[in-house]
Amino acid sequence: MPADNKKNILIHHETVNDLLLLKWEDGFEAVLELKTLREHCPCAHCAGEKDVFGNIYKGAPEPKTESSNALSGIQPIGYYALRPFWMDGHNTGIYSFELLRSLCEEKQD
Repeated sequence: MPADNKKNILIHHETVNDLLLLKWEDGFEAVLELKTLREHCPCAHCAGEKDVFGNIYKGAPEPKTESSNALSGIQPIGYYALRPFWMDGHNTGIYSFELLRSLCEEKQD
């Protein structure tokens, strides 16, 4: 398998305190703060969604609390994404491995 194909294959994840530890098939390892993960929530409410004209619609900003950046759990979605369950009840964001990898690489720069 070419290295490019291995780039977005997540082989291990775990949370430790306020960090998400990620290990990728190509050997790359990274650490993301849960706060960063929450700030980049890809759900329609947080990131918005586009209509056919390119207009973006999203929900009103919600005030963040101390529990907004804490996880109660995390669920793998097939072999392509992770779905975090936040302590404040938010759980609609599905983070593709491609998105997670890009967040990891942005942090490295």
